[in-house]
Amino acid sequence: MKEQSVSQSKKAIAVFLLFTLLLSAIVWIVTLHAGSTGRIGGRIFGYGIMWCPALATYLTCKVLNLQISGLSWQWGKPRYQLWAYLVPVIYASITYLIIWLTGWGGFYDKAFVTSTAKQLGWSNLPAGVFIVLFFIVEGVIGLFGSMSTALGEEIGWRGFLVPQLYNVTSYTKTALISGIIWAVWHYPLLIWGNYNNGTPAWYGLTCFTVMVVSMSFVFAWFRLKSNSLWTGVMLHASHNLFIQAFFTPITYNTGHTAYFTDEFGAVLPAVTVIFAIYFWSRRKELEKP
Repeated sequence: MKEQSVSQSKKAIAVFLLFTLLLSAIVWIVTLHAGSTGRIGGRIFGYGIMWCPALATYLTCKVLNLQISGLSWQWGKPRYQLWAYLVPVIYASITYLIIWLTGWGGFYDKAFVTSTAKQLGWSNLPAGVFIVLFFIVEGVIGLFGSMSTALGEEIGWRGFLVPQLYNVTSYTKTALISGIIWAVWHYPLLIWGNYNNGTPAWYGLTCFTVMVVSMSFVFAWFRLKSNSLWTGVMLHASHNLFIQAFFTPITYNTGHTAYFTDEFGAVLPAVTVIFAIYFWSRRKELEKP
C-alpha cells in the first residue's frame, strides 16, 4: 500500500473499524436471530461474517481514495508461505499430543473415524491408515475450502489493518492491538451464539482471547516479514483446518475434555503463547516501511 502519514493511517484504521463493526453487526444479528443454524446455515453465516473485514477494507479504500491493489497481494517468497502453513500444524500437533498423553482427551474417537470412513467409502481401511490418509487429504484438498473463508478476514486484518497499525506504532503494539480487535470481533457469537465447545462462557472467552492475541504475534510477524497478505491466509486456513476439522473431532471425551481441547480449552492458548514469545523475540528482523 502506498506510504501514508501517521495521521492518514489513524484515519484509515478508524474508518475501517467503523465499517467492520457496521457490517459485522448485521451478520451478528441475523445469525443470533436464526438460533441453531445447522450445517447449511452455519456455513452461510460463517462465510458472511468472515468476509465482513474484506468488504470493510474495500469500502474504506473507496471512501479514502486508497488503492486496494496495494494490499500486498503478491505471493512473496515461497518459504514464508510454506512455514505459514506448517506453523499451525506444529502447534496443533504439540497441543493435542499434550492432551492425549495427559489423558485430558483420548486418541482416537472411534465413532468419528468409523462414521467419516464410511462417508468417504474407506471403511475397509485399518483405522491407523485411515487417520493418516484423512490427515493428508484434509491438509491438501481441505486447505482450498479453508482458504476461501480465511481470505475474507485476512484481507481486512493482515492485508489492511496490520500495515496501517505498523505505520503508526511498533510491531509489539501492532500485534497486540490487532489481536485484541480480532478477538473482540468474535465475542458476540461466542457469548450469545453457539460458537464454543460447551465450557462456561467466561472460561471459553478467556482461553479464546489468549489464543487469538498470541497468534496475532505470529500472523503480524509473517505479514510484515513476507510483505504478503497470503501468509495470513495460509496461517488462518491451516489453523482452522487442522484444529477444527482434524485434531478436535478425532479426540474423544474423557470426562472434562472440553476444558482442554479446541480454541476454547486451556492447552492451545498455552502453546500459542510460547510461539508468540518466539516470534516476538525475532521482532528486530522486521524493518519499518
